[in-house]
Amino acid sequence: MSKTMKEQALDYHAMHPPGKIGIMVTKPTETQEDLSLAYSPGVAEPVLHINAHPDEAYLYTAKGNLVAVITDGTAVLGLGNTGPLASKPVMEGKALLFKRFANIDVFDIEVDAPDPDIFVDTVARIATGFGGINLEDIAAPHCFEIERRLAERLDIPVFHDDQHGTAIIIAAALINALQLQGKRLEEVRIVCLGAGAAGIASMHLLLAMGAQKRNIFMLDRKGVIHTAREDINTYKRFFANDTNKRTLEDACQDADVFIGLSGPDLLLPSMLKKMAERPIVFALSNPDPEVMPDLARKTRPDVIIGTGRSDYPNQVNNVLGFPFIFRGALDVHARQINQTMQLAAVHALASLAREPVPEQVLRAYHLEALSFGPDYIIPKPLDPRLIEVVPKAVARAAVETGVARINLGVMPPQEDGPDSAEPASEQIAPNLTLIEGVH
Repeated sequence: MSKTMKEQALDYHAMHPPGKIGIMVTKPTETQEDLSLAYSPGVAEPVLHINAHPDEAYLYTAKGNLVAVITDGTAVLGLGNTGPLASKPVMEGKALLFKRFANIDVFDIEVDAPDPDIFVDTVARIATGFGGINLEDIAAPHCFEIERRLAERLDIPVFHDDQHGTAIIIAAALINALQLQGKRLEEVRIVCLGAGAAGIASMHLLLAMGAQKRNIFMLDRKGVIHTAREDINTYKRFFANDTNKRTLEDACQDADVFIGLSGPDLLLPSMLKKMAERPIVFALSNPDPEVMPDLARKTRPDVIIGTGRSDYPNQVNNVLGFPFIFRGALDVHARQINQTMQLAAVHALASLAREPVPEQVLRAYHLEALSFGPDYIIPKPLDPRLIEVVPKAVARAAVETGVARINLGVMPPQEDGPDSAEPASEQIAPNLTLIEGVH
């Protein structure tokens, strides 16, 4: 009898050694001389150098290729507040993806600190040895305050992937979908079903790209967020619209874009029918989207639809973003991942989907052909060009905005010669494997 998915998943994680990550020694340790250099007395020399010149930690330690994936376990996947210990398989999974897709080392850290003040202080105190902090699965609204405060205290990138990673991939896919549908971001009416970390961050990024606030209708569990409501926090209130719309069906009337970050089967055919001509639907609830692609296309043949699932076209998935964004930031020892760097990732991803698809990608997905169009608006996770294109764009933006400690030749070359150097990402060719169901 074949095993259920539950049984397979538990067996996978329990396979010896338990878990999904480990530590690898990177220097020789075969002789007494090796050990003398690795530890006492030789280790004193880099200690003294770093004490005198703190930035030399990037030269003499693993700091420049080390990210901490940190959570309090309050918003784990779609499972809710499972607590820090139960979140560890997810954090290990995130570490696995960092390593597989961008060769970045990770320590996963699960902090038992339900109080945001304690969490912020804990993370700030342990951050010194890392090149970046990836915050993960922290419930809104605390996640916004936590990220802001840590970014202010630390001189390394602090990136809440549930916010910005999601926003970047949505924005990249939307750029291309709008082009195909013959619409402009500055003019479209957008419905965002879901007012948590991902929804709020995504709408802020779209505003930075030209979307109009008056054209955004955000909904939470109680319906449209409008100016007459008194039961909304500061982050939601920013998107309160002066409107008579109250329900999702109201909001869908003449809407050009639907972005779902909520739950399964919430976008009904009756709502789809009310959307404007040539609508765009990103139904990103996992594993079951707000509307299944087959139903959406049957209801609206003119729709472009994306989901978070790998078994349908247009997978809008964070794995397209965070490994490569951090790779670019680490390559230039960036102090932060600012909005300019995020937008660089958006445009790099969008542009890549418009390029001819390599044969390697077709083989990985058992396809005979694939080209830019309604069923291909965002690159596939196994596209080997991601590690070549996205980190370089992010690193260049870091240099141009003054948040990079070093310039590894990521700026445009002079007309009379090639780049003198390339970022570390240019040397990385990870053994990519398809990871299903990543959020």
